[in-house]
Amino acid sequence: MGNTNSAEPHQEQPPPSSLPEPPSDFTCEICIEPMLPPTKKFTNNNLCAHPFCTDCITKYAQVKIEDDRAAEIKCPGLNCDNLIDPISCRALIPPLLFDKWCDLLCERALLGFDRCYCPNRVCSAAVVNECGGTVRRSVCPNCKRLFCFSCKAAWHAGYRCEESGQLRDRNDVAFGVLAEVNKWMRCPQCSHCVERVRGCSIVKCRCGSSFCYKCGRKVHRHWCGCNKEAYMCRPWVRMVCIIYVILLLLFTLWGDYFR
Repeated sequence: MGNTNSAEPHQEQPPPSSLPEPPSDFTCEICIEPMLPPTKKFTNNNLCAHPFCTDCITKYAQVKIEDDRAAEIKCPGLNCDNLIDPISCRALIPPLLFDKWCDLLCERALLGFDRCYCPNRVCSAAVVNECGGTVRRSVCPNCKRLFCFSCKAAWHAGYRCEESGQLRDRNDVAFGVLAEVNKWMRCPQCSHCVERVRGCSIVKCRCGSSFCYKCGRKVHRHWCGCNKEAYMCRPWVRMVCIIYVILLLLFTLWGDYFR
């Protein structure tokens, strides 16, 4: 007799029921219009998930940038303190408007720093004084040209800022560069260059004016606050030091005799 245990026919399992997808339509909270395609919903780089359509966000950002000149644009959602991400709006707004937004963001970031713009007309790049203090000779990071950060003009080697607007020939410019290289100091009274070879930092010009060779400040009675060493050059201080040394020597030599 044959085997009566025949194999049972293979029964196909029904495919698992797919989970219901969330509805892709939404209603914009600005224009109160129902939106069916999900691509019309603005995604703020996952910073917040308020239902706004891309058209309303585009118009909202345009008004804030052009009319209010706002750099940081808040989300129009009620009680939302998040900001609109500029990168999320880059494909939505015109390129010129996006460039203007970037300029506003840069200006806001530079508000806390002392800054100026390169005097080169073909450059005009913003230069920031991040280190603080008084800055004069600077190099533009864009065009690599020298300029004066104090007077915002092209670098005037060997000349003061108030003299930077005067017209000079190439000989004057060459002399200014030479004075800067040799670190000559100009007299605050007659503006002649003075070279100090050695000695005290308080020098006297041929016009009779005395000034400090370190800071260029006009001084009186041989004293400048920036130069502590000049204190020892004052005549009465030197006389006191000489008398003190003489008394010390006399006390050392004749101290036993007076006892």
